[in-house]
Amino acid sequence: MRELTPLQNLCFRAGAILMLIGAASFILNPMIGMCLYGVGTLLFTLMQMRTEYMGRNITLLRLRRQQLLACCFFVLALVMMSMQVHNWGPFRRREWVVALTIGCVLELYTSFRIPQEMNKE
Repeated sequence: MRELTPLQNLCFRAGAILMLIGAASFILNPMIGMCLYGVGTLLFTLMQMRTEYMGRNITLLRLRRQQLLACCFFVLALVMMSMQVHNWGPFRRREWVVALTIGCVLELYTSFRIPQEMNKE
């Protein structure tokens, strides 16, 4: 697995924190919450894509695809948030919470399983 540089790792962590703050502040001010979540999602997703697995272990390849799928759900949650804030499209309520939850569950699962598989290898 290709590691991130210290600056990239800082961006990765900052993105995760901004996603958390944005999702929580969406309750009080939807526009600011959406903007914070959007910046966090952009940072988190870009840094997640910078890491790559160059081996041939099928399990690690599957887990890596699940991480990228989680990023897709985070971006989908952002699109659904914007639909709710701007009142356009088919998702005008809190459907974004479902996409965010699915992304978080996938990310949490892979964050525990990838180190276990790396230790086996």
